[in-house]
Amino acid sequence: MTQESFRSWGRDDLDELDLSLVHALQVAPRVPWTELGPVLGADPVTLARRWRRLVASGSAWTTCYPGPGRGSFDPGCLALVEVDAERGRVGEVARRLAEDAHAIAVEHLTGGRDLLVTVGAPDPATLTRYLQHRLSAVPGVTASRTHLVTRLYQEGSSWRLRSLDPGQRRSLVAAGDDTPRPRRVTDAERELVLALGLDARVPVADLARVLGVSAATAARRLAWLVSSGHARLRCEVAHSLSGWPVCATLWVSVPPGELEAVGGALAAHGDVRLCAAVTGTANLCVVTWLRSVGDVPVWEADLVRRFPGVAVLDRAVTLEVAKRMGRLLTSDGRAAGYVPLDIWADPVAVPESHALQGPSLGLGDEGLDE
Repeated sequence: MTQESFRSWGRDDLDELDLSLVHALQVAPRVPWTELGPVLGADPVTLARRWRRLVASGSAWTTCYPGPGRGSFDPGCLALVEVDAERGRVGEVARRLAEDAHAIAVEHLTGGRDLLVTVGAPDPATLTRYLQHRLSAVPGVTASRTHLVTRLYQEGSSWRLRSLDPGQRRSLVAAGDDTPRPRRVTDAERELVLALGLDARVPVADLARVLGVSAATAARRLAWLVSSGHARLRCEVAHSLSGWPVCATLWVSVPPGELEAVGGALAAHGDVRLCAAVTGTANLCVVTWLRSVGDVPVWEADLVRRFPGVAVLDRAVTLEVAKRMGRLLTSDGRAAGYVPLDIWADPVAVPESHALQGPSLGLGDEGLDE
């Protein structure tokens, strides 16, 4: 990809303060503007105004979703599903699947599959029910192949832009308490996760009103969900504006005795968005964001050179993302709607469409006026 074509992705739409703002919210999605102002050297009112502009244009957004591996997506409850569609119906199938609460992400990939769908459920029975009675029944679907996630080393909430210096990043990382003892999430706590899905920065007072509880109760529940890992807060940016507009997925075979070491090492790589041990011929799936298509073979060669025992069995580039973590996206990756990730719902009884259109349906922010 040439420098001229790279600019055509729209990278120049975000200036340095925008990028620093997004990076800061990736580190601390709910940080108050008054605390963020000194870190970025900007007026809090300016930051609030900029964030509203980014959200309104679909360029960036925050969300909350059930935490993988913490009772919501236990092993065997999260899957990567390759989907084949009838010729000429790939877009239609992608749009229909994107409306499903259990379809966390829907991507159109190159290579030996039309779509890659990330599916989540609270238990294996619900996952099976979705795959057998919902996904396979979507008109236009001709075949699917399911890879269960057996270990999640890295997922997108840890991916970062590279706009803040180390001091700025350290100032945004709060000292955390010890991880609470694990327990199942209650119905009330599930409601809180869903309420924050459209906008993770909803003020606690507004959240309490929606849930019909006190502000103290809402704050306590949110703190437990985040610290326990049952809920993940994430700030996302349109991939076309991020500086890393190309998404590559690699299916890798790793010697079983080296899987933990390789998975852990790749999880720490700054380009990696997803690193998951999976069932199938390939036992590791790695998703990276890169600056150009030409970087795909370079990244693969570096992977094989760094880990001589691994073999890349297949690789693909994402052509278009219909949905990412509940967000419905335009062709350039901007947010255009939202489907609540209610993974606890009956996957067969889902309504025809429960997408919420538009990026401005949140309950607000901790309001600093212009």
